[in-house]
Amino acid sequence: MTETGIHRHKEQPRSDDVQHDIQKRLNRVIGQLNGVKAMIEGNRYCGDVLTQLAAAEKAVRGVSGVVLREHLRTCVANGIRRGDDAVIDEVMELIGRFS
Repeated sequence: MTETGIHRHKEQPRSDDVQHDIQKRLNRVIGQLNGVKAMIEGNRYCGDVLTQLAAAEKAVRGVSGVVLREHLRTCVANGIRRGDDAVIDEVMELIGRFS
């Protein structure tokens, strides 16, 4: 959901390869977070938990990178071709969230 509360959909569907890559990465993140949850429940050493959390954060950043790259190649490129300069401001804001 966007900040305005409106759900938007991509004009151009993600390719099967991109969709598969994102799903694979998300499944890995979910597995890592379930592992961290089990570590907390098992009262594991804090340093080990933090190491696993760092790995999960890196994996989430990887998913974000794939989605951002796809956004630039499709949504942003199509917006620019249509003369929609607002898409540039949007992508700059998105990039700012990840830096």
